[in-house]
Amino acid sequence: MNETKAMLDPQICEKARLSRDPRFDGLFFTGVLSTGIFCRPVCPAPQPKAANVVYFASAAAAAEAGLKPCLRCRPETAPGTPAWNGTSATTARAMHLIRQGVLNDGSVDSLAARLGMGSRQLRRLFRQHIGATPTAMANVQRVLFAKKLLAETDLPVTQIAFASGFGSLRRFNAAFRKTYRESPSAFRHKGPHPQNAGHFKCALTLAYRPPLHWERMLAFYRDRAIPGVESVGANAYHRIIRIDDGVGIIHVQPAAKGHAVRLEATLPDSRGLMRLVEQVRRMFDLDANMQAIVRTLAADGILAPIVARLEGMRLPGAWDVFETAMRAVVGQQISVKAAQTILGRIVQRTAGTYHFDNAVGLTHCFPTAATLAQADLTGLGMSVQRTRTLQALARTIATEPGFLEVRSTLDDFVRRATALPGIGPWTAQYIALRGLGEPDAFPAGDLGLAQALSENGIRPKAHQVLARAEAWRPWRAYAAIYLWNR
Repeated sequence: MNETKAMLDPQICEKARLSRDPRFDGLFFTGVLSTGIFCRPVCPAPQPKAANVVYFASAAAAAEAGLKPCLRCRPETAPGTPAWNGTSATTARAMHLIRQGVLNDGSVDSLAARLGMGSRQLRRLFRQHIGATPTAMANVQRVLFAKKLLAETDLPVTQIAFASGFGSLRRFNAAFRKTYRESPSAFRHKGPHPQNAGHFKCALTLAYRPPLHWERMLAFYRDRAIPGVESVGANAYHRIIRIDDGVGIIHVQPAAKGHAVRLEATLPDSRGLMRLVEQVRRMFDLDANMQAIVRTLAADGILAPIVARLEGMRLPGAWDVFETAMRAVVGQQISVKAAQTILGRIVQRTAGTYHFDNAVGLTHCFPTAATLAQADLTGLGMSVQRTRTLQALARTIATEPGFLEVRSTLDDFVRRATALPGIGPWTAQYIALRGLGEPDAFPAGDLGLAQALSENGIRPKAHQVLARAEAWRPWRAYAAIYLWNR
């Protein structure tokens, strides 16, 4: 029996399927043996008989079993499968990289090496937690992502093929026809509409499992927005981004209907679209399993009322981990507002200027590590030591771009990061929390956390905070966010 199927509770899956509960969307997929298709648990089609139903932990597992995606509920639009439910953080990191397209040009061996393990071990973890191999997941993702682009954009079919990670149009046509039994052009039922020359624009809907506290997420970003780089309106987030070798702009706001956000992007071309979608999903934590998180945190007496009041608050991530590291260094022992001001000065001095039709006042893209490593940062309000720390980190990232990755464990990442001058445990944990979306990152020495956990006027020590937080694993990062926003 497939190990992942054993991990799924068939009674819970059955109740969620029959009630079409959106909180379970993407947590599992329903295979219908009588029709040979697989569906989301929210599929509006008539319910099949229970005897004809089998449950899968991922779309890739269902596809490997020979089932085809449902054309009605569109599995490609479901929230991402959250492999980080406390079973395998490594699997979660691998899935994030695969959804960014790392296997489009790379191998499973190179992916495993990047994660600090052997390829055989990585395949075993995927079989256990996902029910499919890394390669199978990447193949299914390419086809599902292509179908999403066919349905939601006017990209020409050839561009969709390459944006989805296919090496050639022939391979794309063959894979699509194998899955949907028709060609991409026939599926679209209309001819391609060429994009305007010089840039690429698209709008996509990105689903999530409710609840999502959008207003509180925006408030977090608004307080920390770097002038000229990002801005937060009444109901939307905007920023200029660097993706691959180009610069673009994104706008994110709630979709008009359903549990989804709308992503509007202007990019140099469509090649980085898969990575863009995955980075936005992680930035707004759209794949979080809020049921599991709340169930764990609400057992704590101090956290319970905060979690209830801030229902749907998620990890407010960042567009770029290097930028997060710079924020963390600049923000050491100063207020959020002061850090925001200094970061704005750094951008104004070192970053290039860009112009977009829909820029909403944005003018700059955050500078690269190579730029900051060589820049003159004197006179911007930072101490000499802080400036040295920032530029030493920038030099490290410029020469070793993958330095700020969790290669094996979070503890290993913290050890490597804190070996750099001026980087302490708080900074390393903050980078992991916001820049990498690590769900168990926890800056235990944070003064704000200690204040939030004070009882009877007594503020706990860092080791006492850590001891209490043991019960919050593997969701300590969420506990920190709730306590900071209490």
